Amino acid sequence: MTQDIVGVWHLDAFHDVDEAGRPVGEGPLGPSPSGMLIYTPDGHVSVSMMPTAPASAPGPSYMGYAGEWRAQDGKVVHRIRISSRPDWIGIEQSRDAELDGDVLTVRATREVDARPQRRVLVWRRAERSGDAR
Repeated sequence: MTQDIVGVWHLDAFHDVDEAGRPVGEGPLGPSPSGMLIYTPDGHVSVSMMPTAPASAPGPSYMGYAGEWRAQDGKVVHRIRISSRPDWIGIEQSRDAELDGDVLTVRATREVDARPQRRVLVWRRAERSGDAR
């Protein structure tokens, strides 16, 4: 999977899920978030995401970070160097990753208020840009 995920990805979906994997609510960035994920062949990663519609509840207006990545035991591990969330700087986050053609599904679980919060992000490989004009 390591070289297969190198490239640019656009966010298709980002939502919280219940224990059975079913979406719960709109997700942290609303119903139709926009985002870009970049994996370089030399191990750098950059993630930027934001809502595209006005949110019904207060939430983040932008989420982003950059650092290094590696594949390990069927997971993708991100070592975060800079972030819009200061509490993420310097940590590693491990995510389950599944690649199906040009769709990369990433699943993560973290503890929130002593309960597991499960999130799923679905990324679609970006089409190659034409020559700059």
